[in-house]
Amino acid sequence: MIVEGTILRGREFTPVEGRVVVESGRINAIEETTVDSDAIVLPAFVNAHTHLGDSIAKDAGAGLTLPELVAPPDGLKHRILRTASRDRLIEGMTSSIRLMESTGTCAFVDFREGGIEGVSAIDEARRGYDIDAVILGREESDVLEHCDGFGASGAADGEFSAERRAAERVEKLFGIHAGEVDAGDINPALDLDPDFLVHLVAAEPVHLERIADSNTPVVVCPRSNAVTGVGTPPVAELVERTTVALGTDNVMLTGPSMFREMEFVEKIADVTPETVLRMATTNGAAIIGADYGSIEKGNAAKLLVLDGGSDNLVDSQDPVRSIVRRAGAADVDRVIL
Repeated sequence: MIVEGTILRGREFTPVEGRVVVESGRINAIEETTVDSDAIVLPAFVNAHTHLGDSIAKDAGAGLTLPELVAPPDGLKHRILRTASRDRLIEGMTSSIRLMESTGTCAFVDFREGGIEGVSAIDEARRGYDIDAVILGREESDVLEHCDGFGASGAADGEFSAERRAAERVEKLFGIHAGEVDAGDINPALDLDPDFLVHLVAAEPVHLERIADSNTPVVVCPRSNAVTGVGTPPVAELVERTTVALGTDNVMLTGPSMFREMEFVEKIADVTPETVLRMATTNGAAIIGADYGSIEKGNAAKLLVLDGGSDNLVDSQDPVRSIVRRAGAADVDRVIL
């Protein structure tokens, strides 16, 4: 397979005219040459934090606080999920997966409720799609045998201590929510030695320095934080200290569009468009240990091809800036997964 156009090459997204040569699903070469194509070729997105299970509850609960919306066991989303049939839950998750894949997301990381049955349901929902799914169970016990790791709602969720991880040699991914409402749970979360933290809206200087010292990656979800009124994360300060990726969070609160997440974070944070695009691609891939997220020889060929001649993108003087600020679903030419 050969993909031609303006290629956003490497971690810096350097625009070069030419072609990407794909063989057996991997990037075999990047050839700089004159081509007759308006396409813009970039790495496909990695949505580093989702809750797809609540896809059946879009925009429910106007006016409720964050705990009233999502806190287990009796937040609104949990009450809705308990009353829904398995088929209805799968149908809702499938719609979100289909949307993500069609708009250029090649992988997502889901904090999955419902134990083993919940993991089984999302496996069924993504059947037939090429998008990669990293499923983190929300209850510890036996669920780790059936998914890709553990996604804790907070430091008090279960007994998944750093000592237990070491003793049992648990090498699966471990992520944890922290600092979404206040700073009190950030240090306890870091004490658990997670592979990454989610949110960090309330992070204070002492937490930022501890994150830097431990080199703990962070996934930020600014749109959902804004919707629930808890504030927005200190993106620029986090970027200075660690790997920062983007997630769209609960489908109940915001749609799983990485285009819209990039546009929002670029408006609220003092970071470059290249940094934002890296948060949506390279950094998410790094957190899950994937060999994609940038267009480099040897990487898996997970590519998003945009129509650079569309009314929205034609005459762009800065393709990275235009992708972050204005690109959307209507500009997608094809997704190569």
